[in-house]
Amino acid sequence: MTKPAAPDILRIAVAQLDPVLGDIEANLAKAREARADAARQGADLILFTELFISGYPPEDLVLKPAFTTACEKAVRDFATDTADGGPGVIIGTPLKRETGLHNSVMVLDGGKVIAERFKVDLPNYGEFDEKRVFLAGPMPGPVNFRGVRIGIPICEDIWGDLGVCETLSESGAELLLVPNGSPYYRAKVDVRHQVAIRQVIETGLPLIFANQLGGQDELIFDGASFGINADKTLAFQMSQFEEQLAVITWKRNGDGWVCVDGPMSKIPEKEEADYRACMLGLRDYVNKNGFKNVVLGLSGGIDSALCAALAVDALGEERLHAVMMPYRYTSKDSLKDAEDCARALGCRYDIVPIFEPVEGFMKALGPIFDGMKEGITEENLQSRTRGTILMAISNKFGSMVVTTGNKSEMSVGYATLYGDMNGGFNPIKDLYKMQVYALSAWRNSHVPPTALGPSGVVIPQNIIDKAPSAELRENQTDQDSLPPYPVLDDILECLVENEMGVDDIVARGHDRDTVHRVEHLLYIAEYKRRQSAPGVKITKKNFGRDRRYPITNRFRDRS
Repeated sequence: MTKPAAPDILRIAVAQLDPVLGDIEANLAKAREARADAARQGADLILFTELFISGYPPEDLVLKPAFTTACEKAVRDFATDTADGGPGVIIGTPLKRETGLHNSVMVLDGGKVIAERFKVDLPNYGEFDEKRVFLAGPMPGPVNFRGVRIGIPICEDIWGDLGVCETLSESGAELLLVPNGSPYYRAKVDVRHQVAIRQVIETGLPLIFANQLGGQDELIFDGASFGINADKTLAFQMSQFEEQLAVITWKRNGDGWVCVDGPMSKIPEKEEADYRACMLGLRDYVNKNGFKNVVLGLSGGIDSALCAALAVDALGEERLHAVMMPYRYTSKDSLKDAEDCARALGCRYDIVPIFEPVEGFMKALGPIFDGMKEGITEENLQSRTRGTILMAISNKFGSMVVTTGNKSEMSVGYATLYGDMNGGFNPIKDLYKMQVYALSAWRNSHVPPTALGPSGVVIPQNIIDKAPSAELRENQTDQDSLPPYPVLDDILECLVENEMGVDDIVARGHDRDTVHRVEHLLYIAEYKRRQSAPGVKITKKNFGRDRRYPITNRFRDRS
């Protein structure tokens, strides 16, 4: 019998989709819908992202045998669909085998599973700890799909130095198809392109990088899937922060393959990318966890105003309840600014004065505090009263509290436990204060794609212009307690993102005593950060998953 000739055209659908971790049935249904769409567009093969059927990252959930068994069963059920002669499938799933538990892909065609491949290079840094739950697979060989030898390195297999792609090339692969779960941080798309180009240079093979889309707790998967031709040119570029299925046409050109048709989407830059990441993270956290609406304290300050704008853009004006909770130190400007912001966004807005409950606490504590000077304790009582009110509204109406502290505040402990730190999720947790200002200004002149909020100025200019203040005492501003935010943010970025020493930070022009003070505040606030709500990861090193410092810690850089 004559062997069928290898095809000269291969149409590959890249499924950049938003799975829900643990919802195996829904993920399977989404995969089936995507395959049907790919079939209508004439695709030969559809490529899903890393661990698509389970959701990524599944963390210790994969240690439950019932979970991994259900994942594999779903994929095998999916395999039977391919008996219809339509597109073959590459889909990620955890697999338990005699060699252990693996981060895997299964290749489906002709009504059956035709191949399995296991991830070799397990990332164990930053937000990743895959070595905790998975075992590394053996070096893979290519998969023969309808006469085309396809290499399937999985995510970190192209980022590390274990030679996975080189092995695939040497064993006859013609194309590299890479399922990924690559989380967002600022300028990450450029980093991915460079990683892919390095593998293309080393192997001489074209590469398709399929990336997950959606929020998973603190991580944002931004999509932005792409391909690189063997000549290192960009073959195609899919959209960022949006679900998309694109069918890419590849044509055999001599001994290799070249992309002849695919999308070329524009990738957003700087403030737009960060804003859309925060919006996507909030939307998915709220929706995937089943909250119908959210509530937040709208103080008239910039942090709560930006969070309110993000909430309306992510969820719609009807799903945000903003509450102003004035006390004797709340300025007329703040009252007006909060109302103007709520009116511009179109959300529900209520005023709940806190004078009586705060004074009630003061009276109850009077005998214990008798003769003592008022100070931060009394200031924190205001914040904790507001936190209690928001939690009461949450309990009564089932609304998730959005907490609104920025990274500058969380770094140095300028926040009150069980007060303004109350909440279920924080969309700006990984934004420094000056980035909050930048995103607010950007939003006033732009409406991001998929946003549900209005156009025009949604954060009143007075909120942006006035000096930031917690308004917990008369004439208070943040700079009474902290260095100016441009100075503070630069020092914090040096300490947190770059792990720089005091001497190196001082060499940038900062006062040594100020640097020592900020470092001290950073360390002693660790216990607060451990009790803070999860929030969107924007920077290369966020608190929690990326930066894990001890609470009990006497080290200080004495240089």
